[in-house]
Amino acid sequence: MTSVSSQPQFRYTQPPSKVLHLRNLPWECTEEELIELGKPFGKIVNTKCNVGANRNQAFVEFADLNQAIAMISHYASSLEPAQVRGKTVYLQYSNRQEIVNNKSTGDIASNVLLVTIEGVEASDVSIDVLHLVFSAFGFVHKIATFEKTAGFQALVQFSDAGTASTAKNALEGRIIPRYLLPEHFGPCTLKINFSGHTDLNVKFQSHRSRDYTNPYLPVAPSAIDGSGLAGAGLDGKKQEVESNVLLASIENMQYAVTVDVLHKVFSTFGPVQKIAIFEKNAGCQALVQYPDVQKAIISKEACHFCLSTIANF
Repeated sequence: MTSVSSQPQFRYTQPPSKVLHLRNLPWECTEEELIELGKPFGKIVNTKCNVGANRNQAFVEFADLNQAIAMISHYASSLEPAQVRGKTVYLQYSNRQEIVNNKSTGDIASNVLLVTIEGVEASDVSIDVLHLVFSAFGFVHKIATFEKTAGFQALVQFSDAGTASTAKNALEGRIIPRYLLPEHFGPCTLKINFSGHTDLNVKFQSHRSRDYTNPYLPVAPSAIDGSGLAGAGLDGKKQEVESNVLLASIENMQYAVTVDVLHKVFSTFGPVQKIAIFEKNAGCQALVQYPDVQKAIISKEACHFCLSTIANF
């Protein structure tokens, strides 16, 4: 039988402790995933998630020392390593006998929320729907969506922890309004924790990530060709969920279209917050952001004619 010391999964340098140190965890590993990993061996009474430089380490505390020993012993002799989301997790006893901080990352107030949307697939709920839901509580800076073992998840960034706390308290356990989803959908429940992040790194606007503070960020082709970046397009194509951001396509251009020209047109129907212009398929398109959905709807309905003559301004 292979000795414990030769197992690369372990660092057998600490005396037994109720607290185990876990390394090589997936990004944004949750407390629930850690509890699930330790459940066969006993009751986990405390956790500390997302620690270390890469936020891929954690500590778990069992109720009894023998439970922690059982987990270490099991994986030391097993051919199957401990895994979370398919990643091998490295285990060792911690040099601490208890986790002093009784709050996991998910309990510490942050300006970024980790949202799990239960009962849906990743393509079922658009980023625009999430933006509409969370914008009711304050200005949403950024959103990034992704798929994990826990399901379809999103990181939603607000300007401060207070605004994020308000949104979390109001939406935790609630369902997304049915009128925002297709008729055949069942209830989509929101499960919300605080994230350990404070500023999301969004490199481009797409149907999976969005930075509402940077109108000049590059736009991924999939954002237009796929589910659509804006909630309502002005080019007569696929109708999307209503949003406070419009996607405008200017066809048959004879002269250059500038931000000032677009602002002159769209501000007729309400205060324009941001405008971003980019080229797509040799044409000109723009993102126009209003403070609310209603003003965007009014502008959309009125601007079909304006866009056809915009080059004459």
